[in-house]
Amino acid sequence: QLQFVESGGGLVQPEGSLRLSCAASGFTLNYYTIGWFRQAPGKERVGVSCISTSATNYADSVKGRFTISRDNAKNTVYLQMNSLKPEDTGVYYCARVNFVGAGCPLSDRGYHGWGQGTQVTVSS
Repeated sequence: QLQFVESGGGLVQPEGSLRLSCAASGFTLNYYTIGWFRQAPGKERVGVSCISTSATNYADSVKGRFTISRDNAKNTVYLQMNSLKPEDTGVYYCARVNFVGAGCPLSDRGYHGWGQGTQVTVSS
């Protein structure tokens, strides 16, 4: 059964850093795109970044600040977040695309297996 466990969130001051982890189980990570998404209070879930077998993709708002990576041996995907801003605040989720070869989209349509998320709060 497809399952994700997100961790690494917390309270951080502006310009600080956090590293999120997404531990996957129930499938072989190697073949699939994994995405990170953020949902702020009262807002819709938005795509932050994704990583396929051969490429990465980032929302414009995080380019140059966030880096996504994967460790297939550990079945884990990471999101290194630097120079954090208050607008990065929200619950961060990871999920998997439905099909192999689905590319690296930032829309949450076509992803499934949502975990419980990890809260990131950027505030002074």
